[in-house]
Amino acid sequence: MPMYFLKRILLMIPLLVIISSLAFVLVRVAPGGPFDKERPPASPEIERALNAKYHLDEPIWKQYLRYLGSLVQGDFGPSLKYRNHTVNDIITQGLPVSLALGGLAFCFAIGLGLPLGVATALRKGHWDEYAGSFFALAGVCVPAMVIGPLLVMVFAIEFQWLPVALWGSPLNAILPTMTLGLYFAGRIARLMREGMLNTLNAEFITAARAKGLSEVAVLWKHAFPLAVLPVVSYAGPMLAELLTGSFVVENIFQIPGIGVFMVHSSLNRDYPMVVGLVILYAVLLLVLNLIVDLTYSLLDPRVKYE
Repeated sequence: MPMYFLKRILLMIPLLVIISSLAFVLVRVAPGGPFDKERPPASPEIERALNAKYHLDEPIWKQYLRYLGSLVQGDFGPSLKYRNHTVNDIITQGLPVSLALGGLAFCFAIGLGLPLGVATALRKGHWDEYAGSFFALAGVCVPAMVIGPLLVMVFAIEFQWLPVALWGSPLNAILPTMTLGLYFAGRIARLMREGMLNTLNAEFITAARAKGLSEVAVLWKHAFPLAVLPVVSYAGPMLAELLTGSFVVENIFQIPGIGVFMVHSSLNRDYPMVVGLVILYAVLLLVLNLIVDLTYSLLDPRVKYE
């Protein structure tokens, strides 16, 4: 098993090179350029000087080799829109905020989704199962751009229990955490419910009950570790998505995370920023999926990686 994970880690290097090259080329072949939206519009002479300064007048292959050399040294390059700032500066500034928000939303989604999924599976056919399933489905179907303003109107404006926006005290984190986490809580609840229902109908659960084990022991010792595996598989990509921030939630609550920079940089053709954030997202996704595979093997001894 250690060799399997070592191979996975080594394969990340060529995979990241492929991802970075695709992002580097695709963002440059898109219509428009980084200086098209200057106010006032840049003159042809100024635009040529800017292109020469940032080496945008060179062939794409030469630009990429230059960028790859900087990337090996851990430098994502300068931002073309946020002057006097590098991509590293902006990531250093925004990533901790997105990590904090994503981590809180992840804990909220797990803390709400797992119990809800288990409860709806155990209460199958009862009114509370229908109520729980409706809540989970509503969390999946109603987008954050609707949930966020509703929570603001109720808890911040109507009752004035919580602050409307910004990111400072722990109270500022409650509404954006709920807004970002409710969708994922609904997904987790549905996955947990299906996993628990399938596991409870398995033959080894019937055999455990026939041996005289208590229902609590059957549920938590035998059923839960297998029923939670679909949630574990989903947790890696979910956590990567949460940690890299949400543009909608960060805009609604005016949170200075990297989700805002990702969208604004794409619209403004800030090439180094877009490629840098794509690589960051890819690293998070690959590492978290590796952790998920390791966790999967620990929860289910039947899973063997060769």
